[in-house]
Amino acid sequence: MVIDFNEFLNVLMHISLIVLIIVFIVVGFKLIKTLGKVNDIIDDINGKMNKVNGVFDIIDKTTDYASSISDKLLNALSGLLSVFTKKKKGNDNYE
Repeated sequence: MVIDFNEFLNVLMHISLIVLIIVFIVVGFKLIKTLGKVNDIIDDINGKMNKVNGVFDIIDKTTDYASSISDKLLNALSGLLSVFTKKKKGNDNYE
């Protein structure tokens, strides 16, 4: 029983292709499982971020309110200073 070298390579190629297909199928199933886990983690993170966004909105409104109060105080102070530093209108003759 003599096997030709071409037949041996043909059989070896078919066996390696079958093994490669099986490996790709296993890797595909593991990849699908991993993507499902990643999707669950992303959903969990999005839920937690939505809860934290409420806190950030409160902080943003508070800082806007504090900024508007400080702007009003500075405008009032600059108006008061401009009253004191105003030049008198009148005759500037030094006789």
